[in-house]
Amino acid sequence: MEFLAGSLIELITQTSTNLPPDVRAAMSIAAGQETPGTQSSQALNIILSNIDMAATDEGPICQDTGMPTFFVRTPVGANQLRIGEAIREAVAEATRRGKLRPNSVDSLTGENSGDNLGHETPVIHFEQWEEDEIEVRLILKGGGCENKNIQYSLPANLDHLGRADRTLDGVRKCILHAVWQAQGQGCAPGALGVCIGSDRAHGYVLAKEQLFRTLDDVNPNPVLAELEARIMEEANTLGVGTMGFGGKASLIGCKVTAANRLPASFFVSVAYDCWAFRRLGVRLDAASGAITQWLYRDPDRPVERMARGEGFPLSGREVVLTAPLTEEQVRQLKVGDIVLVTGEVYTGRDAVHAHLMKNPPPVDLNGAVLYHCGPVMLKQGDAWTVKAAGPTTSIREEPYQADIIGKYGVRAVIGKGGMGAKTLAALKEHGAVYLNGIGGAAQYYARTVEKVLGVHLMEFGIPEAMWHLKVNQFAAIVTMDAHGNSLHQKVEQETGEALAALRG
Repeated sequence: MEFLAGSLIELITQTSTNLPPDVRAAMSIAAGQETPGTQSSQALNIILSNIDMAATDEGPICQDTGMPTFFVRTPVGANQLRIGEAIREAVAEATRRGKLRPNSVDSLTGENSGDNLGHETPVIHFEQWEEDEIEVRLILKGGGCENKNIQYSLPANLDHLGRADRTLDGVRKCILHAVWQAQGQGCAPGALGVCIGSDRAHGYVLAKEQLFRTLDDVNPNPVLAELEARIMEEANTLGVGTMGFGGKASLIGCKVTAANRLPASFFVSVAYDCWAFRRLGVRLDAASGAITQWLYRDPDRPVERMARGEGFPLSGREVVLTAPLTEEQVRQLKVGDIVLVTGEVYTGRDAVHAHLMKNPPPVDLNGAVLYHCGPVMLKQGDAWTVKAAGPTTSIREEPYQADIIGKYGVRAVIGKGGMGAKTLAALKEHGAVYLNGIGGAAQYYARTVEKVLGVHLMEFGIPEAMWHLKVNQFAAIVTMDAHGNSLHQKVEQETGEALAALRG
């Protein structure tokens, strides 16, 4: 199978960098329906530009390339051991080329393998079929949306919706609740794969498999087709909006299957995927490993441009912030302000925050901008290059953020999805601000990085290290200010009220 390795590397590259046509079409519709000039509309402009940039440069659409998950169908007699080894080799090579971020972390030691290989990674599901060719489908689902997966055991009591029984209406309530609870942390507008029934473990597998259906297909089961259509209509009245900013588009797809269950159990398993909905597939010649057909895309069809103008058209009302920042500068900001950050910023994710709770920082953070980001980086000679650098979900740092702001004098935190009450109180007490970047816009933000000034705590691995970056006009929205105001609290309350109206 002389062409197998190259075919698999091309599959990984295209999946990471080039959204399939059905997802592009759904995002274009969402952008066209959004109210111009709103925060959601501005976010969609950046998203569409980012999609173009990723395809043009073959760079990761989102810096979080997730846990590579393959679903493989093979003819009877095919050597699945050889195919599995080829997949692992291709994953390691794609990581070396910067198409995947090294995401495989030992759960016992915390050590990053550096090549996306490790025990049970990547994930490979094998199945035999009667066809003569090999089919390989790949989904790259980042940690932010993976964390918003949710499983319900019916009957259950749900926020704003009351009791959900073991009925189709109870299932409907669960799915709507799944959209609501994701808010901006799942990088809305999202897509759902849903399994009704099965057991806990297999229900999640079947739910994720539903994400391989195209967004424009119709469920062959008329009962489920009706449920999918109703969910799409009702979910987009909630007002979660792009990135949880409020708006018209909260969901771009809902695909549901049903599986037999135990009498004692009634699970509803929901796999939530973000707008950066990366899944592709190929058919391979079983003898040579060459690609005979692409799934979800036509490589001969020109990739249409998504952006409808500048990614972030400047109005002249943006606030320019040059780091390091003062308390006076930050106190003047309010929720809804658009800021352009220029100067030095430091990245810091889960490992950095946990480290700073017990150890002094390796740099002076007084007045600093701390960016919740795990970039894709490539080393060329002695210099590092940023290949992708969008924000990660901030709520994971809620146990640490207030203490770090108070202890070290951080003035601005950049992330996505907002943070909780403890952080909001610290912003007010110490004079700091939370800036919401656009989740998934990894190419857009990578282009704002003028230089990598250094790196600290590299022992945590590339995504978790503290990168010292010089940025220029990094665009973000103030969503939590130094006066105790939070857009995230406001949208969650308003969407909760809209959810309650759908109790039925």
